[in-house]
Amino acid sequence: RGASNVTGTNHGWFSGDCGSCTVIVDGRAVLSCQLTIAAAEGAEVTTIEGLSADRAHPLQQAWAVEQVGQCGRCDPGFIMALAALMRATPRPTPEQLSSLPNICRCGATPRILKAIGRAAQVAAPLSSASPDQTRTRPGDEQGDSSRFSNGSSTVVQFPPNDS
Repeated sequence: RGASNVTGTNHGWFSGDCGSCTVIVDGRAVLSCQLTIAAAEGAEVTTIEGLSADRAHPLQQAWAVEQVGQCGRCDPGFIMALAALMRATPRPTPEQLSSLPNICRCGATPRILKAIGRAAQVAAPLSSASPDQTRTRPGDEQGDSSRFSNGSSTVVQFPPNDS
């Protein structure tokens, strides 16, 4: 990380539970703390720095507009997980969003959901693409729906309600 000056990908618990280390490997969101170097050899690995050199990716722009960042620990992981999901499913369903194992302990979930809605409006038109499992989590392919919203229930609106 440091020697390569690629420090945007955070490390959390090294147990695959928080999602702060999410990177995109061959188009799929992967928890880098669970990825061996051998498994990454020859793969295309994209970190938050590689998503957009000038932070012009719709999710990065929406993150700034909605002022999502609070402590910043989860931001890169969320953005990378969402970028992979939204590449396969431009307008993800609430169920798809709640299956992401990324955690925001600061309570920014409402702003995160607004940013997702904003990015979905900008990034792609309505798509008939079928849902794709874009998250790899060892031992738990579906994730834990309470982890995204920290136990709260939230309805995602597309387009977001800007009131």
